[in-house]
Order: sequence, then C-alpha cells, then structure tokens
Amino acid sequence: MDLHRIFGTTTPVIGVVHLQPLPTAARWGGNLRAVIERAEQEATALAAGGVNGIIVENFFDAPFPKNRVDPAVVSAMTLVVERLQNLVTIPLGLNVLRNDAHSALAIASCTGAAFIRVNVLTGVMATDQGLIEGEAHQLLRYRRELGSSVQILADVLVKHARPLGTPNLTVAVQDTIERGLADGVILSGWATGSPPSLEDLELAKAAAGDVPVFIGSGASIENIGQLLQAADGVIVSSSLKRQGKREQSIDPVRVGRFVDTVRACQQRLQTVATPQAVNTNSASLSR
Repeated sequence: MDLHRIFGTTTPVIGVVHLQPLPTAARWGGNLRAVIERAEQEATALAAGGVNGIIVENFFDAPFPKNRVDPAVVSAMTLVVERLQNLVTIPLGLNVLRNDAHSALAIASCTGAAFIRVNVLTGVMATDQGLIEGEAHQLLRYRRELGSSVQILADVLVKHARPLGTPNLTVAVQDTIERGLADGVILSGWATGSPPSLEDLELAKAAAGDVPVFIGSGASIENIGQLLQAADGVIVSSSLKRQGKREQSIDPVRVGRFVDTVRACQQRLQTVATPQAVNTNSASLSR
C-alpha cells in the first residue's frame, strides 16, 4: 500500500465521520437530511483541520448486525459519501459495522472511495454480536470481480472482541497480511477510546514488514508522539471531538492541534533517522 500516493504523506492522519443513526437502526430519527448535514459539517471540519483522509462509519447504528446490514444502510451511506466528495478533496473510506466488508467494498468501488476498514478479515472473534468469522476469501474475490483497486485496511485482534483460542499478535498480523491479503493492518486497544500499547505496536510493525500499520483507537495529543514511533499512520475520532467525547461533534481546533502534533513528531523521527543513515553511508565508504 503506497501511503504517499493515496494520502500525500507517509504518515497519514485519518479522521472519522461517525454517522448519526441510519434508516432501520434502533435509534433512527427519521430524517436522513439531518444525518447528511451533520456528516458534511464533520467532514468539512476534519478537512479544514488538515487530516489526510476520512472514514465514513455507521457508528451510531448500534446494536449492529454482525454481518450484512440492511440495503437502506448501504443506500444511505452511498448518498453520504457522494455528498462528501463534493465538499472535500481528500481520500474517503468506508467502515460498515459491524463487519459488512462486502457492502463497504461495493460502496467504495461505485463511488470511487479509496479504502475500507474491515474489523474481522481473518480468524474468528467473539463479540457482542456473536461469533464473527473472517471472510477474506469472499472479499478478495469480490474485489477482483469488481475490477476494483480499493485498499483493504484490516483490524488485527479488533477492539470490543476476543479471539477464539490463545491470541498471538505476531501470528495474527502475519495471517492477516499473508493469508488475508490485507493492504494495511490496524491495531487498537480493547475498546473505543483505548490506545494500543507501544509494545504491541512494535510487535505488529515487526511482523508486518513493508505493510503499513495504523493506530486504530485511543490516539490523543498526549500519546501520539510515543505511539507513532512504531506505526505508519493513525485513525482518530474521539479526541478530535468537542471535550474529547465521542457523542459530540468534530472540533476543528482540536483537529488542527492533533495534526500539528503528528507533523512535529514526524519531523523529529526523520531527524533522528537521518544521522543514522549518514553514519551508515560514511562507514560503508570508509570500508
């Protein structure tokens, strides 16, 4: 996955638009126009703050079906993505919760969105929706049938879930990439707003090789400098909202501060790496 080609940077910050409840959701309010207007406001705030990409997610549709969502949800999310494409120029992605990667890929392919997030691509996870089985074989064949180039970012040991059997992060990352053919992997904490540990990120990065590793939850101004030492990018939502609360709307000031912090961290990491490369080259020449 070529991060610079897709996002214009090697360390992308991807914001999230949490859609208000959609048709057929338990808390659906009956006004799709209001849902779209809220999504437009949030996407505009994220883009103005400097993020490099946006994921559109039916976050407030809980409780979620574990696999296929209702066709009305697919239709509504397609409308939202098309509207947002008229407002922002940065890449858009889809996450259709809880694990409808098939619909996410269909929407992305038809609208020209750049990527999707898949909570369970491989393996079996015990969740509050029941047992969710990865369907990488179906998803990758569907992408080929569509002639699509949409990139697949897959969670490893996804939040709000527990793997069946003894979890092994290194094996899970390798299976997701080598057997599930994910274009990028995502590592989260145990729940929304909970960050992964630096140790786990380091293990994931070592196992992923050249495949990008994203921080999937819990990133904040306070911890992003540390976490980025072992990650290629970050997906962030709650800490960009007013008062840092997920129920609130996106705060463009908080977005700008977060993006500035990431860029400063990126420059520091590059500064640290550059002298090492110079020293290595000098040593090679002296030999």
